[in-house]
Amino acid sequence: MNNIIIKTGIPYQVIMEEDSLEKVGFFASDITEPCRICIISDDNVHSLYTPLVESSLKNAGFDVYKIVFPAGEATKDLGSVKKILEYLADENFTRSDVLMALGGGVIGDLTGFAASVFLRGIKYINVPTSFLAAADSSVGGKTGVNLSAGKNLAGTFWQPSLVIYDPKTVKTLSPASFLDGLAESIKCAFIADASLFGFIDLSDMNNETKFVERCVTDSVKVKQFFVENDEYDKGRRQLLNFGHTAGHAIEKLSGFRESHGHAVAQGMVIAARASYNKGWSREDCCSPLIEVLNKYGLSSSCSYSAAELAAAALKDKKRLGNEINLVIPLEIGECALMRLPSHELQNFFEAGLTGR
Repeated sequence: MNNIIIKTGIPYQVIMEEDSLEKVGFFASDITEPCRICIISDDNVHSLYTPLVESSLKNAGFDVYKIVFPAGEATKDLGSVKKILEYLADENFTRSDVLMALGGGVIGDLTGFAASVFLRGIKYINVPTSFLAAADSSVGGKTGVNLSAGKNLAGTFWQPSLVIYDPKTVKTLSPASFLDGLAESIKCAFIADASLFGFIDLSDMNNETKFVERCVTDSVKVKQFFVENDEYDKGRRQLLNFGHTAGHAIEKLSGFRESHGHAVAQGMVIAARASYNKGWSREDCCSPLIEVLNKYGLSSSCSYSAAELAAAALKDKKRLGNEINLVIPLEIGECALMRLPSHELQNFFEAGLTGR
């Protein structure tokens, strides 16, 4: 079992253990007395895992409630938040009760946001069932929902009270969903862990569960460092946005048909190529990045123009007045923040698309 303590304002555990879904009730009992827990999931995850989790919680003395949403990015909006809040109010949930996110990043972000605003804040437990959510959004306390103008434009910082991940859930992921998580692990490797990049690059992945467990463990440790030193995303934690400036733009331009990890993969290539073409990188980070993406079947090619990407990206939350924060790779395992005037963003993207 991997057990990582995230030391924020209120420290919490990240538990990674095979078959941990069978022990959710046991783990939950460590952070709260038996109370009411509302499981929030989507219709895909609900059929796979809710009965197991519900049984574990009931055996530990919890009173279980459930809300199920349609799977997909479209669920992550203010309408879904309202549905959760009205349900909790109707059922007379109090500050001693708990929410549980059971699912991927959409459900985790949505549940965390609802927990942060209901009665000005109640506990929530994050139980990610996707590689992507386990490696990224389940840890760190960023919650959010999408607005018509862009992704995650409404949100809060609200840390979970506990994170529980069973790496065996990877067996029920689609190949595309698996690659979403791998893209985020590659991102973490590029930012601060060259050894993780080497592991991913050389792995034959003969044991998928163990491969994912190593990727998630190392990715969470990278995120742990940045979250503990910059909980509210004012400085170096923003390095975790490598590939996200173009990536979020690609998601929006595609109407969210392009999934997060696949879009971030393309965004990382754009940032790496632009940085190298402009002489900002110490080495060519783009070529090895493309090689590892191609090895696993992640797309490294973007179909949108620099003008389209810039127009979409300038509506992103990373914009600061007339400037925007970019993350550029210096070498594999080290990135830097660069603040760029907004009017230069299209030129940056052009440099990142050259030679595609």
